[in-house]
Amino acid sequence: MMNVAGDQKAKGKKEQAKGKAKETMGRAVGNERMEAEGRAEQAKGDARQAKEKTKDVFKH
Repeated sequence: MMNVAGDQKAKGKKEQAKGKAKETMGRAVGNERMEAEGRAEQAKGDARQAKEKTKDVFKH
């Protein structure tokens, strides 16, 4: 069973991947809104990852 931090890191990676796919799809079909949503999701995933990395630093 994963710990909470592991779950959050996995969630961050998933958000990053989903956002990248959405951004790429939006760009491919010329949908600026979808592209922007994808970038926003990636940023959310990046922030989640950074937050968890910071927590890890302070645990050691």
